[in-house]
Amino acid sequence: MTITTEAELERLKAIGRICAVARDAMAAALRPGITTLELDDIGRRILDENGARSAPEITYDFPGATCISVNEEIAHGIPGSRVIKAGDLVNIDVSAELNGVFADTGASFVVPEANPKLVTLCRDGKRAMWEGIRVVRSGAPLAGIGNAIGAFAKKHRYTLIENLASHGVGDSLHDEPGEISTWPDRGERRVITDGLVFTVEPFLSLGGRMAEQATEDDEWTLVASPPAPCVQYEHTIVATRRGAIVVTAA
Repeated sequence: MTITTEAELERLKAIGRICAVARDAMAAALRPGITTLELDDIGRRILDENGARSAPEITYDFPGATCISVNEEIAHGIPGSRVIKAGDLVNIDVSAELNGVFADTGASFVVPEANPKLVTLCRDGKRAMWEGIRVVRSGAPLAGIGNAIGAFAKKHRYTLIENLASHGVGDSLHDEPGEISTWPDRGERRVITDGLVFTVEPFLSLGGRMAEQATEDDEWTLVASPPAPCVQYEHTIVATRRGAIVVTAA
């Protein structure tokens, strides 16, 4: 999607706000004893109350309104009977559609009492995302996003999952431009155009480098290879000459 009018921007902001509210309400409910299905029900209720629809459900027939990934799971976890425990690392990913416009956001959280290494990983995962967002402006190279995130990861001795990329969003859940690297990519030659809508969503890890299918009978859930804790933070943004407009902020 490319934003060309104020009306288009307002529609994108509307669904961005709804996704952010759902994400934050689910995060606020995180506690030992709650199931991932109960968390998903909170997200679904907020989407329903605002007239929005789950993007993974309507696009891919995903078995849940949101994606909730716990510990060894790093993306596309299916909500279900899994019980959240103290110390768990939980990723909440909310994407939805309203009036034909899509937005996408996600964040990772640790349930107290948490391992200090996981707390630091979450802090730095968010910082890595913002390193990428800060270099966004129309006319700039798309590769700058992955270069900025990669420099941060290298400096702080983290790895990045290199087969889960950012993507265009707006007219659909996965829009053009596709496969925007959040790691250094020498083959990336595209330029950010004015009004372009896309996500910035690095997967920062304590050793993982690739995402793999968790089990043969689960086509959705992904885990890190080699196995390692991983966090994801994601915002939907609009590129302008002055920088990025974030539409999925709290």
